[in-house]
Amino acid sequence: MTTFRTSKFPVLIIGGTGKTGRRVAERLTAQGVPVRIGSRSANPAFDWENRETWAPALECISACYITYYPDLAAPGAAEAVGDLARLAIAKGVKRLVLLSGRGEPEAQRAEQVLRASGADWTIVRASWFMQNFSESMLLGQILAGEMALPASTVREPFIHADDIADIVTAALTDDRHIGQLYEVTGPRALTFAEATAEIAKAAGRPVTYATISPEEFMQGLQQHQVPADIAALVNELFTVVLDGRNEYLTDGVREALDCAPRDFTAYASEAAATGIWEGAQ
Repeated sequence: MTTFRTSKFPVLIIGGTGKTGRRVAERLTAQGVPVRIGSRSANPAFDWENRETWAPALECISACYITYYPDLAAPGAAEAVGDLARLAIAKGVKRLVLLSGRGEPEAQRAEQVLRASGADWTIVRASWFMQNFSESMLLGQILAGEMALPASTVREPFIHADDIADIVTAALTDDRHIGQLYEVTGPRALTFAEATAEIAKAAGRPVTYATISPEEFMQGLQQHQVPADIAALVNELFTVVLDGRNEYLTDGVREALDCAPRDFTAYASEAAATGIWEGAQ
């Protein structure tokens, strides 16, 4: 029998202003579920790098959505997630939902630590977000009219952030998702060149794609003054995780929600309609 969780206490959304976090917050709020945003600017604040903020953020919380910054592939991420999970349980917060990444050994370590913590856990192991092209690191290249990345023929089954948010929201409010690991992808895999072409078509403006070396990519990140640790992490994601290990598709979205995942073409059309890709012509 399906059990829906109700509580007067809010759900803590760590990374509540991020791509998935803000979507989860919107969905929970629409359902009348109180929300507490976990971010450095919130009150109480939450900062992964300042452990003194963790306990106040977890005070009087019914459940928690965990996203790790900058990425679960970062050194020390698994230990931090484990420490947070144990602290949450000690404070009476057992319902924990973790956003994880496909093909990342450190992310899988974080999953194992969460499972061993004693929490009522759900894990959403996601492929690359479609929204990386419109809401974060790749947007600037699209606006400039040229995507240049160290990725050639490898295909990625990009996932829509709305699909992730729908699953996370369900997991936070419906006990049938406890103990489930959902590995989620979009319905088809695309090369970055193919994704760029779809974006150009939807945006109605030229956007070219060029494959560059990892060294050239790092030089570009340095020129844009990306912090060294973030640059190294992003470079690892492109050169290690994007080696073909994640080209296969999964049924995670259908398993969790009983519906098909959103397609990249629909995403590109919707994003283009917002005007986000209207750069210099």
